[in-house]
Amino acid sequence: MQQYNRAFIYFICLVSAMGGLLFGYDWVVIGGAKPFYELFFGISESPVMQGIAMSTALVGCLVGAMVAGALADRYGRKPLLITAAVLFTVSAIATGAFSDFTLFNIARFIGGVGIGVASALSPMYIAEISPSEIRGRLVSLNQMTIVLGILAAQIVNWQLAEPIPAGFTNGDILASWNGQMGWRWMFWAETLPAACFLVLAFFIPESPRWQGSLPQPLREEGSRKAFATLFRIGGEAYAECELAAIEASVSSEQQNQGGLRELFTHRYAAVLVLGVVVAVFQQWCGTNVIFNYAQEIFQSAGYSVGDVLFNIVITGVANVVFTIVALYTVDRLGRRSLMLFGAAGLGLIYLTLGTCYYLHVTGFFMVVLVVAAIAVYAMTLGPVTWVLLSEIFPNRVRGVAMATCTFALWTGCCTLTFSFPSLNASLGSSGTFWIYSAICICGFLFFLRRCPETNGKSLEQLEQELTSKN
Repeated sequence: MQQYNRAFIYFICLVSAMGGLLFGYDWVVIGGAKPFYELFFGISESPVMQGIAMSTALVGCLVGAMVAGALADRYGRKPLLITAAVLFTVSAIATGAFSDFTLFNIARFIGGVGIGVASALSPMYIAEISPSEIRGRLVSLNQMTIVLGILAAQIVNWQLAEPIPAGFTNGDILASWNGQMGWRWMFWAETLPAACFLVLAFFIPESPRWQGSLPQPLREEGSRKAFATLFRIGGEAYAECELAAIEASVSSEQQNQGGLRELFTHRYAAVLVLGVVVAVFQQWCGTNVIFNYAQEIFQSAGYSVGDVLFNIVITGVANVVFTIVALYTVDRLGRRSLMLFGAAGLGLIYLTLGTCYYLHVTGFFMVVLVVAAIAVYAMTLGPVTWVLLSEIFPNRVRGVAMATCTFALWTGCCTLTFSFPSLNASLGSSGTFWIYSAICICGFLFFLRRCPETNGKSLEQLEQELTSKN
């Protein structure tokens, strides 16, 4: 049985996955700061300005995802991870420091670009560095750090926000520590992990699959460095076998890395459609709405407004616990079965949730349904989406393909976020969740027909299988 240098493997994968930790923290922290910075900037009565503040980072995500792939294919994975760490650090410091609303949004945009880059690069890098037998578990570490980042932001928000006495007016809140400094420290708390990521990113190697696929005359030097990294991972025999597979996947006429033009050719059409559908479905399955809707559901269960931040922490804990379950199942049960289970499970839960809203059911059972939806998502669609996206594309176009799918994912997130209020207003909560249930059923049927099993196969073997069909 092949022996691996697991300490080295886990070190480089955990460092890369810190991009996911910062992604999760930066994405969620603004929710806890929202009631306070809105009063500080005087936008509490302006829905348009509130929307701008909440969506600026999302625009940055789209930009970051759009440029990450081409830059990673040209300059390598490691420089882009370092760039993401710089962006997170700058954004964390600047967002809390600025007292001007425009500068605040610029800082949030910078952080969003970091999210876009990290969300595309971290799982891809981990997949390229990992042995095939444990690749699913290692890529799932990225999702694990995302949910830990989400939980960390929820806990920081909960702990930093001082209790608001009953009867406090908006003016009282604005004059309080929460309104003047508390929301700033929520953003500043990200600086420590961002700085750690920045320092540690210099100590991880470049992806051997990127190095082994370099065009001439750089390929000989790239192959030498790739061999050195692979040797540290699994020894001489493993390094020789893996490097031979990498070089065999690079045909003699491939002198440059593939770009968008090549990605959109017939050769990659089927796998690109699969990747885009998987990415968009992770958002359109509706779980992010569940997170955003948790406050109302907990209130309907009889919890007071003052307990909302604590109750949202409970959903974060459930998210972490069931992501841990995914770490132990993704390489045992396989990607395809987990995607099918996730789509079917969420479809059933949303059908039940919509029916309960239609029948005006309230109380603890609604909380159970919310936690069940988070649990199903956390151990299936959440992590497995990133695993699949990092596996199914050939070395030659993996960077730009991953960026394209990540861009599609954030576009799906954007459309989900902006469509929910309109759907909820026109169809009610019951109709909205029934729509999400129908989307999940459609996703189940698509995965049943088109989703391959990638478990236990090398990236080069998957390349041959998935592109030869075209």
